[in-house]
Amino acid sequence: MTSRSPRGHLRDMLVPGAALLLPGVANALAARVVADQGFAAAFVTGAGIANTFFGVPDIGLVTVSELATHVAAIREIFPGPIVVDADTGFGNAVNMVRTVQMLERAGADALQIEDQVFPKRCGHFAGKEVIPAAEMVAKIKAAVDTRRDADLLVIARTDAIAPEGFAAAIDRAAAYREAGADVTFVEAPTSMEEIAEIPRRLPWPQLINIVIGGRTPELPNAKLKELGYAGVIYANVALQSALKGMQAALGELRRKGHIGDALNLLTDFAERQRLVHKDEFDALERKYVAKE
Repeated sequence: MTSRSPRGHLRDMLVPGAALLLPGVANALAARVVADQGFAAAFVTGAGIANTFFGVPDIGLVTVSELATHVAAIREIFPGPIVVDADTGFGNAVNMVRTVQMLERAGADALQIEDQVFPKRCGHFAGKEVIPAAEMVAKIKAAVDTRRDADLLVIARTDAIAPEGFAAAIDRAAAYREAGADVTFVEAPTSMEEIAEIPRRLPWPQLINIVIGGRTPELPNAKLKELGYAGVIYANVALQSALKGMQAALGELRRKGHIGDALNLLTDFAERQRLVHKDEFDALERKYVAKE
């Protein structure tokens, strides 16, 4: 057995060609399911938190303190490394210092920061704008200087493909690496050619984000390994599948007035309790709570 921390494990796992699957989690329950399904790491999705916590789109409405609260809850129950979507760092380079301090303390193992103008928007939405590359370089330097644990990964994302073009996005990612980013992430490539070109032009750990219904075509994991990607984010699979399940079950209830024989649409009561580890809390109650 090794005593290496989750941060150290993530640094070891997130290497070119690993194509580590990073399913998105918006809350601790989703993190329980991801762990139960055997995934080694998870991605705390800002879009998912905006959608599930507030019922709003991913347009920069979640605050850093709200994000930190979610990260702490997920960290408490998820055994593996967690990559945290820290949006733009919630301001300039000075704000980035506080963001890194809060999220590292909350239990993040990697922080993804991006070069969009604040308030940011989902990487697969239209109308994105990016800040000057020099301003993002300052944010990265602030993040690297602020982290207390050198194993905390700084992931620099650029959203420049849409507003500035593919070549500009590659140049930005290279500058962010030079500024100290451990991993870079060119968001929303739109063709197989662009997907293949990113790790060829940027030969250090790269992430790719697969948004079902978004701008980037999905490739098999084996192909992304072959191309040299270090990690593959599926930020919204859990969320989108949960929405579909809720719509199906609640639609049945609304139409018929009861669930009846549509129990296949629901996880059963016992499985729900297993996922939230009720037996562990029962054991604590037997050990510590006196019975009259």
